[in-house]
Amino acid sequence: MTSTGGGFSSINGFPDQQTYLDHLQSISSLPKGFSVGNARFPFKPYEVDKVLPMNLTLIMTDKPTSSFAAMFTSNEFPGGPIYIGRDRMKNSKTLQAVVVNNKISNVCPGGSSDYGASDSDKVCEAVAEVLKLPSKNDVFPSSTGIIGWRLPVDAIKGGVPIAVQNLQSKSIYPAALGITTTDRYPKVRTVTSKSKKWSVVGIAKGAGMIEPNMATMLAYILTDLHLSKEVLDRALKSVVTDSFNTISVDGDQSTSDTVLLLSSEIVPSSSNNDELEFTEALKEVCVGLAEDIVRNGEGTQHVVKIKVTGAPNNLFARDLGRFVTNSNLVKCAIAGCDPNVGRIVGAIGSYLGTVPNGKEHTKGLYVKLGGIDIFRDGAFQLDPAKEKVLSDYLFDAQLFPSDSLENDRNYPTHFRNVDIEIIMNSGSGSCTVIGSDLTAEYVEVNADYRSWFKILMYSLF
Repeated sequence: MTSTGGGFSSINGFPDQQTYLDHLQSISSLPKGFSVGNARFPFKPYEVDKVLPMNLTLIMTDKPTSSFAAMFTSNEFPGGPIYIGRDRMKNSKTLQAVVVNNKISNVCPGGSSDYGASDSDKVCEAVAEVLKLPSKNDVFPSSTGIIGWRLPVDAIKGGVPIAVQNLQSKSIYPAALGITTTDRYPKVRTVTSKSKKWSVVGIAKGAGMIEPNMATMLAYILTDLHLSKEVLDRALKSVVTDSFNTISVDGDQSTSDTVLLLSSEIVPSSSNNDELEFTEALKEVCVGLAEDIVRNGEGTQHVVKIKVTGAPNNLFARDLGRFVTNSNLVKCAIAGCDPNVGRIVGAIGSYLGTVPNGKEHTKGLYVKLGGIDIFRDGAFQLDPAKEKVLSDYLFDAQLFPSDSLENDRNYPTHFRNVDIEIIMNSGSGSCTVIGSDLTAEYVEVNADYRSWFKILMYSLF
């Protein structure tokens, strides 16, 4: 199995945005049997008197495929596409096209009695008609963007023929770019099999409303290896736990979270080892995309990895890690490069105060920041020299200069993290949670998220 993620696995980053985008394009070869196309067009929202741009992205298999799997948000106010997607997973025998619009997520819009599902279904009908597919049930929809606005169905229908005209089978990069909203940059991960006969290629979007409990945001993972629907479903469920379900940017679960795994069925499976190798490749792609989403988070200056070991079970470890990474006090201290480790330990104690026999879990617990002991045997392990080292460590992990503008933070300068270890003595459970700091830029983006300037600014086309 060969990863073609380039410098992603190291701490080395990129000197500028263009170098990073060139790198993404160099690793963006589509698996056999796929094509993608984009359209960009203006639309006028029902809710406001403004004309805005929208991207429409198509992902298509050359022939109908019966090999697909998906997971969706558990939010009880999901978008219209979620209802359609769940129906496709249950009732469609084949899929052949995926259609994604950005800017509007089609969640519980006004003027709709079915939570926006019929509007998403109309878009699927339009795609099936233009592509001459047997049924709209062969089309899988997704929407991302502002919650609460209606989908501009007529404008999207007008964009479908353009996206179809632009279909090409060389690169997934246009799709990675087309699905973005407030993302700082597109995200692509690729793994090629040991035999070089098949590959797994994934793209994702997401920068805010990130704390999934199934999959995350929008992610599309393609392969040309022919595995059954049952195998793909089993593989996807097994890797989500240790990838998308371990990340949190702001503790808010999205209403539109979707991850879709699709095979073009071009390369026959030759042995039982293919499933094992495929699952490993899928996990590498999903873990990479999950980390990219956090590093790409709105306003993010530090990526924080919290490794919890010795917990009663894996779920306990994940929930503890999430509790700490979602602490506003912890996030703000890290954003300011202030090693205020009392906030970390305070958050741990706060979580343990919510579980049965929490006091018992404090016994033998110790904490490290950047590999340095900060708390052990019920006492902090600090001194002036250590405080200086920890401060320098946080400054070194900062992604961009403090005085840089958010819209200039459009590529990964490095892949270093702020590493926090929580070592317990309560069992064998473990989990590594990936989170981010909380910066003034995050507040700025989300305080004014729907302004027309912001909507236009975060467009890479």
